[in-house]
Amino acid sequence: MEIRKLLVANRGEIAVRVFRTARELGIATVAVAAPDDRDTLHVRTADQTVEIRSYLDSEEHIRAAKETGADAIHPGYGFLSENPDFAEAIEAAGLIFVGPSAEALRAGGNKLEAKQMARRAGVPVVREGSPEELGYPLVIKAAAGGGGRGMRIVREPTELDGGLEAARREAKAAFGDDTLFCEHYVERPRHVEIQLLADGQGNVVALGERECSIQRRHQKVLEESPSPALDPDLRAGMSEAAVAFAQAIGYRSAGTAEFMLDGRDFWFLELNGRIQVEHPVTELVTGVDLVREQLRIAAGEPLAVGEPKLDGHAVEVRLYAEDPRSFLPQAGRIERLSLPRTIRVDAGVEEGDEVGVAYDPMIAKLIAHGPTRDEAFLRLQDALADTDVGGLTTNLPFLRWLVRHPAVRAGRTNTAFLEENPPLSAPPARLPSGPWDGAWRLNLSPPPPHAPPDVDNAAHAERPGAAAEQSTLTAPMPGTVIQVLATPGDRVKVRQTLLVLEAMKMETPIVSPYAAVVRKVHVAEGDRVAGGAVLVELEE
Repeated sequence: MEIRKLLVANRGEIAVRVFRTARELGIATVAVAAPDDRDTLHVRTADQTVEIRSYLDSEEHIRAAKETGADAIHPGYGFLSENPDFAEAIEAAGLIFVGPSAEALRAGGNKLEAKQMARRAGVPVVREGSPEELGYPLVIKAAAGGGGRGMRIVREPTELDGGLEAARREAKAAFGDDTLFCEHYVERPRHVEIQLLADGQGNVVALGERECSIQRRHQKVLEESPSPALDPDLRAGMSEAAVAFAQAIGYRSAGTAEFMLDGRDFWFLELNGRIQVEHPVTELVTGVDLVREQLRIAAGEPLAVGEPKLDGHAVEVRLYAEDPRSFLPQAGRIERLSLPRTIRVDAGVEEGDEVGVAYDPMIAKLIAHGPTRDEAFLRLQDALADTDVGGLTTNLPFLRWLVRHPAVRAGRTNTAFLEENPPLSAPPARLPSGPWDGAWRLNLSPPPPHAPPDVDNAAHAERPGAAAEQSTLTAPMPGTVIQVLATPGDRVKVRQTLLVLEAMKMETPIVSPYAAVVRKVHVAEGDRVAGGAVLVELEE
């Protein structure tokens, strides 16, 4: 099956990335654009563009492919990329889906069912069950998706009902499915994932691992390959587990098996049936173009990649339009954009483009490669120093702080790193010394007496120099009011949630900074608000 023209059912950075490899292969490209997304880089990059109603409308993508004579559809990541009904509809229309089969997506896409299949295949998984069976802390997860959406950590019974309600809303908005499940919460693990390629004929290869422990809002901000926590034996064990699960569900195309790691113990989390945001670090250390291999496999060619020898080290960070301390999304026009030329940059925007609130606020991915881990980080550090963005708030100061942090440079991080090291805070004068294993953490001895601070809650903390008698609460970013929990005259406690904003399909609670009486509520459920808009007035 030859692919002569390819439609990418996505936007932004990943669409531009797929177009680049297609162009190298002599494949014509088709972009799709929603009505509010027509003047964008991915539209300017493609050979043809078709306007569609929504990126989440599967029939619109198929219509666009038929109109332009495209042979195949690449879903990118996010949106419909792991939707088995979309994959099925594409193939029913006589087109090629560049991804797994609908059956494999169904088998691996539901997290709860995937855990059960992994257990049968002999792959270790975290225990799931009812809150009564698990005890606390536990984590609520959306069965139909990932990326931190529909996910809530619950540390005590009084938090359970609110966590379930918020997770259900978020999962429904992000995936169209509000099915949830609970599992035991592992404190401060590492997050390590194995890159897979499979041809659907039983041939599966693992292309090494990526360390993805540094996260905000359960989403990754820095990824590297290989992981500083793995030795050859541990890498082999995790790779064998990933391959076993892929074979159990008859997987094809590129995919990623995600694991939690604590010392030498690891547990399967999920299989992401798509290309990952962080795939470039694997490409740089293996020399394998994962998009090219996806296209080859989709065209019916057998797997041509063997187990690679990893070459050097690669590290990636994601440049976002977001507050560098709270990670709340920002919007605005990019008036100035200077990206480095010394490393790989996968950008989704250009100077003059608008970053809105309807889509992911990623500007670019910066990926450095070097013969050693230290050299890769030094190259990324220099590249970030040469990066300049004007016109809107970005996380560039945070990224510069992050790649210089001594714990990051030492490879001694876990998923709680940003909770234990608040963004832009002063790093420790020196790191403790001693015999550390792969699950090293800054405060393991003795264990912390209480949970680390929550990064989302930090979004509402008082800034240095702010007046203690804050009388108005404003929107920290543009968004939609999805829940109002306060009325005038209510007496509220410190940190009590007054309303909930939604942006980028993620929820942000707006909380009272002190015990007060609600004087006035300026918004209603369903209102769209601009960043800085007054939401609630308080009085002591």
